[in-house]
This record gives sequence, structure tokens and C-alpha cells, in this order.
Amino acid sequence: MNNIGEEVFHITTEAPEQTMKFAEKLAHYLQEGNLILLEGDLGAGKTTFTKGLAKGLGVTRNVNSPTFTIIKEYQGEKLPLYHMDVYRLGESMEDLGFDEYFEGNGVTVVEWAHLIEDQLPLSRLEIELYHREGDKREICLKAKGSEYIDLCKEFIKDENISN
Repeated sequence: MNNIGEEVFHITTEAPEQTMKFAEKLAHYLQEGNLILLEGDLGAGKTTFTKGLAKGLGVTRNVNSPTFTIIKEYQGEKLPLYHMDVYRLGESMEDLGFDEYFEGNGVTVVEWAHLIEDQLPLSRLEIELYHREGDKREICLKAKGSEYIDLCKEFIKDENISN
């Protein structure tokens, strides 16, 4: 049984630029070893969100989806960003050493993380992106574990974001 605690926060953005800015601000609260799981339909904004995180971490390279390479590494001024897309691995996943990234010195973002659920740490920040009317996106932050709950509460409070 999972006893690590969980809190959920909902935010709506009006346009892709606002989604990216939200992620950029969130990046300022991230620390070494943080794990973010991104879920959402195709076109929901996962790569846009990751581009915002990268900008907030000081990554200057162009960020795009690692669909065919599985993992892309970016060096940021603040922290490295490890961007994974495990969609093509499917459920026939074997141990590819992901834990080295999850426990590493950067921030790890995993798209389609439900496909490798059995390899993920319990403590993490799950972010679900949903299409809404027009360019609106609902962003659901599911903080699992006290570290991520505290991170989200501080971020929401400091950025004066209504939940």
C-alpha cells in the first residue's frame, strides 16, 4: 500500500504560450533528482510544457520530442534536463537503467510514463494535460510524496496561482 501522501492541483491556461510560461516558472522550483511524469493525448501540449521547463532550467538548445530516440539530454544553466518518451517501448519494457536518471543530478521528464509504471519511484510529480475549448489546456498537477506536495504548494502560493 502507498502511504506517501498525495495532493492534486488544477490550473487552466488560455494558450500554448501561457502553458509554456507556467512550466518555465515551475522549473525554478525544481531540484536535482526531481521526476516529472507527463501524460496527455497527442497534441495536448507535452512537448510545449517540456520546452517551458527547459527554458526555466536554462537550456538553450532546441527541445523536441524524443519519440524515436527515447531519451534526450539537455544541459541547462541550472540543472540538466533528461527528456524521455517511452511510448515506443510499449509494455514489453525491460530494465534500461532509467533509475540512473531518476536518481541523477538533473530533472527527468517522462512522457507516457504509465507504460513503465513498475520502474517509477513512488515519490514524483505527475502532470496531466487536457485539451479544452480552443487553445485552453487544463493542467492537473498530482504531487506524490511530501517533497512534491511542498514544491507544488510553494509554487502555487509564490506565483499567486488560483487552484
